[in-house]
Amino acid sequence: MCDMGGLDNLIANTAYLQARKSGEVDAREMQKRRRALALPKVEECTAIKQSITMDYDSICDQQPIGKTFFREFLETVPEYLLAREFLDEVSNWELSEDNIKSSLLEGMVNMYLKKASNSFLKFLSADLSNKCQSVAKDDFEKVMQSAREEAHAYLKGKPFQDFQTSPFFDKFLQWKAFEKQPVTEKLFDEFRVLGKGGFGEVCAIQARNTGKMYACKKLDKKRLKKKGGEKMALLEKEILERVNSRFIVTLAYAYQSKSALCLVMSLMNGGDLKYHIYNVGERGLEMNRIIFYSAQITCGILHLHSIKIVYRDMKPENVLLDDNGHCRLSDLGLAVEVKEGKQINQRVSKSSPYRAARGWGCLFYFQGTEPRL
Repeated sequence: MCDMGGLDNLIANTAYLQARKSGEVDAREMQKRRRALALPKVEECTAIKQSITMDYDSICDQQPIGKTFFREFLETVPEYLLAREFLDEVSNWELSEDNIKSSLLEGMVNMYLKKASNSFLKFLSADLSNKCQSVAKDDFEKVMQSAREEAHAYLKGKPFQDFQTSPFFDKFLQWKAFEKQPVTEKLFDEFRVLGKGGFGEVCAIQARNTGKMYACKKLDKKRLKKKGGEKMALLEKEILERVNSRFIVTLAYAYQSKSALCLVMSLMNGGDLKYHIYNVGERGLEMNRIIFYSAQITCGILHLHSIKIVYRDMKPENVLLDDNGHCRLSDLGLAVEVKEGKQINQRVSKSSPYRAARGWGCLFYFQGTEPRL
């Protein structure tokens, strides 16, 4: 007898894998999709411009679209571009290996902070500039941090003002207006189910106009109402809207159908950490991977804490890996915002009250060969 369940699963897998080969989409079909991406005219974006708070950090750092166009604008002015390249070098230095950090730092000081260099940062204050000319190696890091602060302050000034009168800012406004268009299930093709939970399921979907793949968390409205999960679902959406970290899943769209509330997020193709611990090779993880994952998880939790959010659901199933093996925290349904001056009174178990320290629940240790969390 034919195993219809297995056949359905095979068909779903095949369709899903085919959808991921976005580069093989028919040229005519892709042109048709791109027509749906037509941006509104600049003159139609007046209301959007008036509604936006002209804040540098929000527009040029926190918003991916604004950050992209601001970086492109900086390329049009050599002095502005030099400031951007310097900040990029500082970011790369912070993430570099310890054995090359000191040599990179010395090179950056000589290149950007010495007056004899063609790449000297002329916008630095006279006090810092004079200090850099005779700085000792022990003080390299200190002057570098000061230079970074002044570079950010510089970009917040005239460069940001010039950006607001440039065609790049007009393009940013067009995209902000495009974001306001309603999002419905008609914009996506749905593929196989990736997982199931107490309130619904997660499935793979593809945006019809771009061909990009996402994971869609579908929260069943009837189940939410029955279990009193409406506030939790709304809070998860609000938290995901505030998150801006490479170590936490990103919310791309949010919409509702007749039967479900849908959160469209980053598609993580590498599986969850529990699967890698128990099903890939010998049970457990090597210490270098433990250190690597722990560092990325810590960065994600630190970002949540920086915006007054406590995670509360740290377990291997909620740590997802991408195509390159980097991990992100997912499922913020139990996360909670810590109000100023207030305590969290909920319990994580029947026997112990909740404490903020439990946000650091991901500590690896070994007992025999079995890793635990």
